[in-house]
Amino acid sequence: MASPLLPVDEALARILAAGALMTETETVSLMEADGRVLADDLKARLTQPPFDASAMDGYAVRFEDAQIAGAAFDIVGTSAAGAAWQGTLGQGQAVRILTGAPLPNGADAIIIQENTEKLGADRIRIAQAAAKGANIRRRGQDFAEGDVLLTAGQVLDFASLTLAAAMDHAALQVLRRPRVAILATGDELVRPGEPRTADQIVASSVYGVAALARQAGAEVIDLGIARDDEAAIIAAVRRAEMEQADILITLGGASVGDHDLVQPVMKSLGMTLDFWKIAMRPGKPLMVGQLNGMQVLGLPGNPVSTLVCAILFVEPLIRHRAGLSPVNRLETAVATVDLPANDHRQDYVRALLATTDAGTNAVSPARKQDSSQVKILATSNCLIIRPPNAPLLAAGSPCPILRLRP
Repeated sequence: MASPLLPVDEALARILAAGALMTETETVSLMEADGRVLADDLKARLTQPPFDASAMDGYAVRFEDAQIAGAAFDIVGTSAAGAAWQGTLGQGQAVRILTGAPLPNGADAIIIQENTEKLGADRIRIAQAAAKGANIRRRGQDFAEGDVLLTAGQVLDFASLTLAAAMDHAALQVLRRPRVAILATGDELVRPGEPRTADQIVASSVYGVAALARQAGAEVIDLGIARDDEAAIIAAVRRAEMEQADILITLGGASVGDHDLVQPVMKSLGMTLDFWKIAMRPGKPLMVGQLNGMQVLGLPGNPVSTLVCAILFVEPLIRHRAGLSPVNRLETAVATVDLPANDHRQDYVRALLATTDAGTNAVSPARKQDSSQVKILATSNCLIIRPPNAPLLAAGSPCPILRLRP
């Protein structure tokens, strides 16, 4: 009696449960840290601002001298960013000051440039009274040395990297990216651009899986194409082990046909098989197991099946292990046509999502759904999800969709 097919949600839960979060770390420069996950809490190495500074272009004065509109001041110097005035302000004196420049000794207010009148080359009059502490950025008002401002597990982006630089960090400890080795299998496959015989085809889905893996936060190892030969498959697995892959993804050859050698060869090498049949279409034969510390995902060979499985299982696994939040691809849209009743497998139907004049999301399934037709997948922007045993869905009814490009 055949074993029951595993529901999609249960399959994903088991795959994620077997995938441990990366714990190894590496040091990368700030320029290389975008999208990486911070490994440790990060403390500020300095106080910011490191001194009282002007927030505006204008004149630094003593508050006690500037409480009356019309008061006049002698200009005794200039304080610019990176070039502070070194004296001490006296009674009736002002220092020309530029934004970001250190506040001179003795000054406790800034009169903005627009509120002054030139009385000569070195003398000004103020148009209104000053407020004590006006237009001054106080030392440490942003953060102080020793403050923990970024925490372990945080995904680094443009704002957090700017903060890390302001904290005086040139490099950061981040979690190592998961290493994902990808192996295409089959005598019929050749690389794009290579000579091929009349009965061979171009290996295409490996490039889509690699792109998804990189976008999910992985370092990709291309193992090439292994022929339908035990020795070739073993050699590829050994290379994955030598490259210290965390995840090994095989494309094709994992079913039960005469030339499907991936599963028996993997088992002969010690793979523990978790499951390999899922109640979904396309993508029923998905092999999942563990081999010498590597998670193994054997994806089906038809390109559309391969890529749908990669979106549903490979991307979430990589992001889970990398410490990244899952991508939310799920939405709801209104079907533009009747959707037929479904059988016991969950269907992923290639479709086009569009916004109607009324502002609602409407989805239309592609006319053809053959799992070998890559063009239809490339021109689709979503998949309609038809749950197992779903009854006919009438046009105009809401249905769940999965965006291909969230």
